Amino acid sequence: MARYLIEVSHDNNKQACDEAVRVFMITGSHFLTNADWGCSDDVHKAWIIVDLDSKAEALLIVPPSFRQNAKVITLHKYAFESVKESFKHHKA
Repeated sequence: MARYLIEVSHDNNKQACDEAVRVFMITGSHFLTNADWGCSDDVHKAWIIVDLDSKAEALLIVPPSFRQNAKVITLHKYAFESVKESFKHHKA
């Protein structure tokens, strides 16, 4: 299983914020109801971290009306000893 950060954006206005939170809450999904929100700092996004089998599976967590603007980012942790080796494979 891989670990993913899902970033979901919404418009910068009170109505859009309220609607995004409402949609996340009514889904009943544990992932969505525990999202972190940046709206109070004028960053109109929600973030969710999940352990799943694929990016496609991670994207399916996002409510359909928000999927088009969602980003799914694969997360990795590097051990201090292996940092140099890990960065050899880093894309420029």
